[in-house]
Amino acid sequence: MDLFSYRADSEPRARLLADRMRPESLEEYIGQEHLIGPGKLLRRAIEGDVVSSILLFGPPGCGKTTLAHIISKQTKGDFVRLNAVDASVKDVREVIEQAEQNKSLYGRKTILFLDEVHRFNSARQDALLPAVERGTIIFIGATTENPFHSVNGALLSRSTLFRLEPLTKVHAMAAMRRAIADEVKGLGFMKLTIDEEALEHIAAMASGDIRRALTALELAAVTTPSQLDGTVRVTLDVAEESIRQPSVQADESTQYDVLSAFHKSVRGSSDAALFWFLYAVEKLGMDPMVFLRRLTVACSEDIGLANPQAMVQAVSAMEAYHRIGWPEAKYIVSQAILFAVESPKSNAVAVAIGNIMSTFDEVKTAEVPLHLRDGHYSGAKKLGHVGYLYPHDYPGHYVAQNYLPDKLAGRTFYEATEQGTEDKIRLNQMKRKRT
Repeated sequence: MDLFSYRADSEPRARLLADRMRPESLEEYIGQEHLIGPGKLLRRAIEGDVVSSILLFGPPGCGKTTLAHIISKQTKGDFVRLNAVDASVKDVREVIEQAEQNKSLYGRKTILFLDEVHRFNSARQDALLPAVERGTIIFIGATTENPFHSVNGALLSRSTLFRLEPLTKVHAMAAMRRAIADEVKGLGFMKLTIDEEALEHIAAMASGDIRRALTALELAAVTTPSQLDGTVRVTLDVAEESIRQPSVQADESTQYDVLSAFHKSVRGSSDAALFWFLYAVEKLGMDPMVFLRRLTVACSEDIGLANPQAMVQAVSAMEAYHRIGWPEAKYIVSQAILFAVESPKSNAVAVAIGNIMSTFDEVKTAEVPLHLRDGHYSGAKKLGHVGYLYPHDYPGHYVAQNYLPDKLAGRTFYEATEQGTEDKIRLNQMKRKRT
């Protein structure tokens, strides 16, 4: 049965508790107070039936589809739902054609709700764009992935983005208490008693996912034998059997975020860097090599010559991982991570690269100075390829001369910091400038 085709006169108990208890109005909606609290923009738009094209972005179970359900109940226009997993370009075009007829013949608007829009490829998203631009349809998309990674930029720019926050244990508790008390759609028809610690456990294990909490509650209630007086008592033991630790799934945007958190933590926190690495590999199932590559880059980008041994540790850890595999290599990789985090930091290498890259527009082409050109052939002197000073012939194996293109002579790109071993380089640079 389609989510929005349910009729009030159908048998309520034939459906799962989570579906029966789905809020029908904003008053019944749980959570997202920052979006649909009294006076908030989205609430006003829904109540006034003036919703424009929007994107609802948030984790599973936070209420995106429920909000769309409420909008479908509120609107006086036509509401069409497609799922991006199985909808085709043909389906989209059929919706647009019908919407054009509704608008031209009856003046009725059409709202298209596209669930899991991140699974809609670029071609199918492009098919939507003209209709959204013309106002033929009002587009509502729901996604668990970062829309800036998964949604067409043009479509994103024509939609208002609303970020839904993860629901909490408190929200799950409220939803379960409502279901226990509701005699029509919920479990109120039963002589049900549930221990507080059982409710607390289900709410905690659901991690804010109300559908998961209600499913576990229903399973616990309907599978527990009744007592002589007809009472059904759900204990902590029953609750523990009804809901298990969820397996964590990492979508693409989550992986990007965790990798970003890891790299940023390498700059400042051993505890956090190690946590994000192990969480990603052990809980999300990500490839350790992704983090080893990022660690190796960080050893140059964020540590550099302040401690060159960090790079050695990272590359050695990568080699060890290839040779002995996981999970044994976790000790070696963790050691390399901790070594990097606790090393003195310098981004002088990255700054030097940026300085040089920024001069390319200025320089356009770079002529090699005559004294630096290849002189190992007859006739080189006649062409003026002379004047190079061989540093090893001078005290300290250094002699001042221009090594850059003439138009950049005297320019400094790399400036060593006072961090770690790079301080020795800084002192050497200062000495050379005085020469």
